[in-house]
Amino acid sequence: MSDSVDFLVIGSGIAGLWFALQAVQHGTVRVITKDRPEESNTQYAQGGIAAVWSKEDSYEEHVQDTLIAGAGLCRREAVEVVVREGPDRVRELIDLGAHFTRHHDRADWYDLHREGGHSRRRILHADDFTGAEVVRALRAKGQAEGIRVDDHLVAIDLITERGLSRRCGEIPPAVDTVVGAYLFNPATGEVEVARAKVVVLATGGAGKTYLFTTNPSVATGDGMAMAWRAGAEMSNMEFVQFHPTALFHHTEKHFLISEALRGEGGKLQLPSGERFMAAYDPREELAPRDIVARAIDAEIKRHGLDHVCLDMRHLSREVIEERFPNIHAKLLSLGIDMAVDTIPVVPAAHYFCGGVRVDLDGATSIQHLYAIGETANTGLHGANRLASNSLLEATVFAERAAAHAGGMLGQIAEPREVPAWDVGEAVDSDEQVVILQVWEEIRRFMMNYVGIVRTHNRLTRARRRIRLVQDEIREYYWNFKLTADLIELRNIADVAEMVVLSAMQRRESRGLHYNLDFPEQDSRFIRDTVIQRRC
Repeated sequence: MSDSVDFLVIGSGIAGLWFALQAVQHGTVRVITKDRPEESNTQYAQGGIAAVWSKEDSYEEHVQDTLIAGAGLCRREAVEVVVREGPDRVRELIDLGAHFTRHHDRADWYDLHREGGHSRRRILHADDFTGAEVVRALRAKGQAEGIRVDDHLVAIDLITERGLSRRCGEIPPAVDTVVGAYLFNPATGEVEVARAKVVVLATGGAGKTYLFTTNPSVATGDGMAMAWRAGAEMSNMEFVQFHPTALFHHTEKHFLISEALRGEGGKLQLPSGERFMAAYDPREELAPRDIVARAIDAEIKRHGLDHVCLDMRHLSREVIEERFPNIHAKLLSLGIDMAVDTIPVVPAAHYFCGGVRVDLDGATSIQHLYAIGETANTGLHGANRLASNSLLEATVFAERAAAHAGGMLGQIAEPREVPAWDVGEAVDSDEQVVILQVWEEIRRFMMNYVGIVRTHNRLTRARRRIRLVQDEIREYYWNFKLTADLIELRNIADVAEMVVLSAMQRRESRGLHYNLDFPEQDSRFIRDTVIQRRC
């Protein structure tokens, strides 16, 4: 029988690490990550973490800003929980050693940014590499606590009682329970059985489902796809946030130009110098991301452009170097001096507002399975995420999930014995080019058919294509031995299917979901889109 731990945490971003730091007080913890421990969406978060911090701000204002951005679909309870508990989590981050930028005139004040959709300055940041600083602090604390982190292990599938029952010819239980996960080691080609009393999905988002994304290569929706295949409830997968301003460059494909630049007065314009945001929203560049992204998309299509421009030339070089050192240095390395040049930008897939459906403790519809961070749909974001709410949500729900799981740990029996992974008659593949071809096809038709602007015909084409692609992947998956690329391909295909199915059910336009055939909001759709795969 394989070894067992109390808590198996899949993912090493802010949500997974925060959960691990709290859960280690209750039992044994193992964190697994498929790349380097620091590689995650959190690592690349530039803008910051939103929290009511100044005396001029209030909980109610932050709640209202979040509800407005969410376009009627936020779960008010979740919003209240995150906004009110968030500042305490930020203080704990600071106590752990996270260094946020101080005000340039007052060393005892934190410098607070304002971003689109926020009525106040409430974004704490570490210059323009906040995520990296947060991960650094959490990893240092985790190492001090002796938390086990195993890298370069790729989660394949969850192991559940219902799945084991079918495999062993037993009657499946009425309520399913997770007991672990199968993990693939690319270095050895072996599959490990990892048993646990509690499994936590903290694998981040799925930006790599799209051709253009700000996400790193690890963002292939692994936790969402595994939960879907296991039969967990998923919700609001149609709401994919496209960041309005990713860098458009022929060699640098994933670099984000932070929302904070527009918060500091950055102006969007055509290459000719003409501004355009006033025609779309009275808040202009400070409108929520969905509005700004659609405006840019519309201008690009109207004028036959491949990008628009962001102008920061109103700021002095000294201010730019002080407030945006990371972005400034990166752009300089690419031959763009933001003190004298405009920045070429284009919208790109950035954040999934939907995910595994969870309650206020991060618990899913499968017993002892939790989902936190971008993998989960907590109800905070609704139809559109308010800028810089994601890191806050991750800390709050990781804390609540750890407390809930830790409190019930003594009531959970040791997980049952699990059969080894069955390779069957699979052989080594000599056609890796097939994986690359199908990967590119999925990402391209998702960008074209299920992107910023959708139509019923585009969604129908996408559904037809994803079914054909999944048949090909399924055949390949069982005929050939596993590789990390094949596992990720299977996951992005499943995420693509969920997005398409959810988008076809929402016959209106709301937040991040914009359908030209149904351009108005419809009160009949003020509800979550819940889907569940039959298992």
